[in-house]
This record gives sequence, structure tokens and C-alpha cells, in this order.
Amino acid sequence: LHAANYRRRSRRLLLVCWLINIIVNRSKDYNIYTMILHLLNTFLLLHCANAFSTSTNANEMMPMHQGSSCAIITPMLDSGKIDIPSLRNLLKYHLDAGTDNLCILGTTGEASVLTMDERAQVITTAVDMAKGKMPILCGTGTINPEHVKEMTQQAIDLGCDASLVVTPYYVKPPQRGLIKHFTDTADLGLPVIMYNIPGRTKVDLTPQSTAICAEHPNIVGLKDATGDLDRVKEIRSLVSDDFLLYSGNDDTASNFVMRGGDGCISVTANVAPEEMHDLMVAALEKDADLVQQINGPLMGLHKNLFVESNPIPVKFAAWRAGLIASPFCRPPLAELDTKYYKDVETALYAAGLLDFEILGFDAKVPAMGVNSAAEGDWNYVSLNVRA
Repeated sequence: LHAANYRRRSRRLLLVCWLINIIVNRSKDYNIYTMILHLLNTFLLLHCANAFSTSTNANEMMPMHQGSSCAIITPMLDSGKIDIPSLRNLLKYHLDAGTDNLCILGTTGEASVLTMDERAQVITTAVDMAKGKMPILCGTGTINPEHVKEMTQQAIDLGCDASLVVTPYYVKPPQRGLIKHFTDTADLGLPVIMYNIPGRTKVDLTPQSTAICAEHPNIVGLKDATGDLDRVKEIRSLVSDDFLLYSGNDDTASNFVMRGGDGCISVTANVAPEEMHDLMVAALEKDADLVQQINGPLMGLHKNLFVESNPIPVKFAAWRAGLIASPFCRPPLAELDTKYYKDVETALYAAGLLDFEILGFDAKVPAMGVNSAAEGDWNYVSLNVRA
């Protein structure tokens, strides 16, 4: 049950308990019937106490960690329905691989085309599998502040540990509007990671506004996808040491962390969670040689998972690696154009995530599970996938 509904039902039960108490107190004889009423009253009170203690996660929130946060995809069947078994498979994959934080229902999770009921499906699945094992960061950002509050309250009720709130896109709020937007959301009680991605939103949260927001006790970090590495030092100088700075760009995430950041919220981590975790650990330890050693094979993924709009390529990659049942993306997005199959698959191979044999330019063998070979003269037979 949705926790808010659970609490409403429990309030009704409290009313029943009150009525039972009246009946028992007015009874002149303590007999089998009053004893049964006492027992029933005790049971209902315990049920209500449990409902109110478990319907909010206020005392159970796991703080966000440094390291690699996976901006996880939302697997879907070819029919467009959410594929819960594939989602559970992905979550287990990340738990086993050591992913540091889980980011659900972001842009990569196609949150903008999900209903509230579908969001609840994703959240409850994540909470069921990962609560208490890794922090669950839930995307709750959009243009309308009232809808942000609704989604954030749902995240609170269902057990998320923090919310990822993007700057309102398209409407271009002034800085004072952005500050109010974030602080009003933080007032709901769930820790907030702000998300600044001016390339998509066409509005930029300045370092100075970030610092003002960071004074709120529930605003605990920033996901910076500006691509401006010079900002790390500037923002770090304006906020407390425990304010978390996450990179939103896989290709520069290690440099971001070595300049003072705390980690990344990563698309690449969908298919390379262990590698991204190790990369962030090396960057946090300022081990430049190890960073280069780990990151080199991942550079193709950092680039080619964005040959089309996110999450189109990463869903194809996850499907190609055997992690999900279908690469389906909901409209207005679409599945990956066949001309990019080679780019993504080559990147998977370079990262050690896909093994295949090159057959030569004249062979006509399509990829495993692909209806037709990719355009061009690259053809192979799949031998093995790592999943």
C-alpha cells in the first residue's frame, strides 16, 4: 500500500480503538467479551503504531555516499510496460558490483514519461531490493513546483533516501526563483541533491546560488553537468566540506573528482558498475595512474552512450550485454538507430563487457538478438557477454 493511504487507514483504526475503549470502560463486568475487546484494542493499537513508524523513512534514511552513483535505466518490454523482472536483475547486478548510490527515475530512467503509479512501481522495487544496502536517490524534479512536491512526498512515503531535483527547464527562472524552488522542496524533509544541467534546461544555477541553497540543512549536494571543471574549485570554496559534489558527465568525472568532487552520477555505470566504482575510488585517492588505467577502456562508452539522446544508446548497450530483455524506449524517444550499433558494441568490447570475433568485411552475420546487421561493413558473431 502507498504509505499515505496506510496512514489514513490507521487513523480510522485509531477511531475504532477509541470507541472500543469507551465500551470497555462503561462495562460493569469484566468477562470474556470485555477481555476479547481489550485484546482487539491492543492489537489495533500496535498495528497503528507500526503503521506510523514505518510509513515514513525519516529515521531510516541512508546518507548519500561518495563514489559512483548509477543513473539507472527503467527497463521496458516491447509493449511499453515496465519490465520489473529486468529491473530487479539490474538492481542485483549493481548490488553485487559495489555501486555506491542508486539514482532512479532521472532522465536516464525516462521519468518524464512515467505515471505516478509507474513511479511507485519503480520506487517500491528499488526499496525492496536495495533499501539499507545502498542509498536510493529518486528524481523528483520538473517545472511545476506542486508536482515536484507530489513526487517528493511519494519518494518520502515509499522509502527513498534523497531526491534529485533538476533546475526547472524551459521556463528559465531567475536565480532567486531557483533558490526558492530548491529550498521549498528541501522543506519537505527529504535530503535534496540539486541538479544543474544548462545544456538541457537552458538555465544555469550559479556557484553563488548553489552556496545559498547549501545553507539549508536538507540540501546536501549538487549534480553538476555543466562540463566546466573550473567550477569544482569555486563551488567547493563556497560550501562546507560535507556538501557533496557529483559530476554529471562520465567523460570528465574522474577529473572532476580529482579537482575536489565527491563522485559521479553515471550513465556508463549501467553497464560498467564495477569499473565506475573503482574509477571513483581511484580518483578520490588522487591516484592518477590508476585512474588512467581504469578509465582508458571506458572512454568509448563515455562517448558512444551519447551518440543519440540518452537513454537510447545505454538501453541498447544493456540489452546487448544481456542485462535487460528489450532496448525499448518510450515515445517520443525510439530504439537506437542501426547505424550506431557498431559504435556502441565496439565500446562495450573495448571495456571488456562484450566478447566477439571479427569475421571480415564480406561476412553477413548480424549481432546476437539484432534483427538486421548494422549498416556498413562491420559484422561479427557474439561469443560471450559479461553480465
